[in-house]
Amino acid sequence: MNNIKKLRSEMPQENYCALITSDINRRYFCGMKSSAGAVLVFPDAAYLLIDFRYFEKAKEKVTVCEVVRSVKFYDQLSDLLQKHGTEKIYIEADTMTVSELSTYKEKLSGYEINSTSFLSKAITKLRSVKTPSELEKMQKAQDIAEAALENALANVIKEGATELEVARALDFYMLSHGAEEISFETIALSGKNTSVPHGVPSDKKIQKGEFVLMDFGAVFDGYHSDMTRTVCVGEPTAEMREIYDITLEAQKRCLDMLKSGIVCKDLDACARDYITEKGYGEAFGHGLGHSVGLEIHESPAANTRDTTILTENIVMTVEPGIYLPEKFGVRIEDCVFVTKNGYTNFAHSPKNLLIL
Repeated sequence: MNNIKKLRSEMPQENYCALITSDINRRYFCGMKSSAGAVLVFPDAAYLLIDFRYFEKAKEKVTVCEVVRSVKFYDQLSDLLQKHGTEKIYIEADTMTVSELSTYKEKLSGYEINSTSFLSKAITKLRSVKTPSELEKMQKAQDIAEAALENALANVIKEGATELEVARALDFYMLSHGAEEISFETIALSGKNTSVPHGVPSDKKIQKGEFVLMDFGAVFDGYHSDMTRTVCVGEPTAEMREIYDITLEAQKRCLDMLKSGIVCKDLDACARDYITEKGYGEAFGHGLGHSVGLEIHESPAANTRDTTILTENIVMTVEPGIYLPEKFGVRIEDCVFVTKNGYTNFAHSPKNLLIL
């Protein structure tokens, strides 16, 4: 069943049109990247309205709906609404701007526009459960990222190298070995800077006895990977080893409990309670993880509030961290997908403390 058919199963039994205009969701339903256009889903038909810049590509690539060249968009949209006897138009309330909504209301004044979050929630629900094809793309993205890490460990990360050099090496390797783009701005930090969870790489040089924390990912055919590894250049202190071991054990405990039926906030609590027990609860200030897919942050999330019950093929990151201001920080992150009785880890990179 393609994604458009799945969406129909989530829609009410009425003469509706689901109007999908966001770039990410248009790609999700059509399988083609573009910066413009709209997908119209009716109970009995579906269309991609796309302008001349993408029309030929769409005619070749898009098979799940009829491709229509957009010339006078609102007139063509109105004609299709009339053709299918539409009574109500559902929009993506989570992504459509107030200005865009105002224009649609003006141009389509004869129709009821549902601007609640109904359509956005329905799409979020569909996107949260990945297909085998999506999981395969995410595995390829992960493989590219891990190869970049292996290259950086062997050739770049050493005393005297800068954080920016490490970040750029990771990016260059991923982009030159099959990545469509990088998942997000690569984080590569060292020494005291590792205590900032989302710090920005700088010209700071790596010194002996310092942690190097790297959070990065690749995109393959639209799908993201996400991983974090913390290594040490030279011998770590006893305190550094202790914090690393606590972080690694916290992740292990979460992975051990992960399976279909687990509630997101309970997964977060598994790591948070253990880190708190060890005396570092205040140093774990972010959520345990989040879903990943066509975007680097998707729903659901493993945090203190999310009550989503995880089901098979939902992708989650598991990334506990401990951050000691003006000292150092440790984060270890894997991206996995949930199975009936456990999980499958996209990552294969070792997690025992690596000393370079």
